[in-house]
Amino acid sequence: MLRKTLLITLLIIASLTACGPSATAIPTEKPIATEPVTSVPTEAPVDSSITLTDGLGREVKLDAPAQRIVVLAPSLTEFVFAVGAGNQLVGRDDLSDFPAEAADVASIGSTFGDLNTEAILALNPDLVLAAEINTPEQVKELEGLGLTVYYISNPLTYDELYEQVKLFGQLTGHEEEAAALAEALAARVEAVKSAVATAATKPTVFYEIDGTDPAKPWTTGPGTFMDTMITMAGGVNIGGVLSDPFAQISVEEIVAQDPNIIILGDTLYGVTIESIVARAGWADLAAVKEGSIFAFDDNLASRPGPRLVNGLEELLKILHPELAVTQ
Repeated sequence: MLRKTLLITLLIIASLTACGPSATAIPTEKPIATEPVTSVPTEAPVDSSITLTDGLGREVKLDAPAQRIVVLAPSLTEFVFAVGAGNQLVGRDDLSDFPAEAADVASIGSTFGDLNTEAILALNPDLVLAAEINTPEQVKELEGLGLTVYYISNPLTYDELYEQVKLFGQLTGHEEEAAALAEALAARVEAVKSAVATAATKPTVFYEIDGTDPAKPWTTGPGTFMDTMITMAGGVNIGGVLSDPFAQISVEEIVAQDPNIIILGDTLYGVTIESIVARAGWADLAAVKEGSIFAFDDNLASRPGPRLVNGLEELLKILHPELAVTQ
């Protein structure tokens, strides 16, 4: 009985020992905590390409705003400098003389007749700008040489002028400067309109473009920007009776209309106020009798660029000096 009890006791002890913890526990290495992996988003590439329809109805695309520009007309040079892109101009036509800094830009020669395509190509332009004084054939020739050409039609109103200022901002990457300039130009034109609205009379005006033939001088007819400017400055253009935008007018017609004011846009070509007085049949004109003959910088009317606003202000000084506005 004692032996049986001892045997049971030993079995119980063995059983408890087998269920207990092992003598040596080997700890396992705790994994190192890591931050969850998140992908860093990459910025989508900025599309700086420009696609616009030019004055010939052609779709023109630039990969980015132009940095090497060649212009084929003086008005285009003035636009480029006006929006702050003068340092992007690498070539200009011979007649581009404003602003003064244009003289430092390489000339590609005259754009009347055959273009000096070798000179243009040598400048490696990424954009060539053409105007209405350039021909569609010239545009086609330059395109055939692999150049990007944008043709710009003349503005017919001041609203169109403001839009063209903004267009040059797009083409050159100076959109903010162009928008500010357009706003400033519009404000100046509105100031002229407000002044003219108070004018009591509207003087009749003869504007001479070319007086080589004093018996039939060239003048500006209806639909031209000069015709618009004379009207907006508070005058009446006697050339408005003509059928063509630019035409010769007979001295008989001039005498019949007897303009109050004569404006000479051809003084750069040797015409003087004194020579007008000496012309046959002109001495009895009201403008001659009253000494109302004025020299005028024709570039402010014939170049369809930002200085058309300057021209409007100068005309107001001539037609209504009492209403003249300052910039």
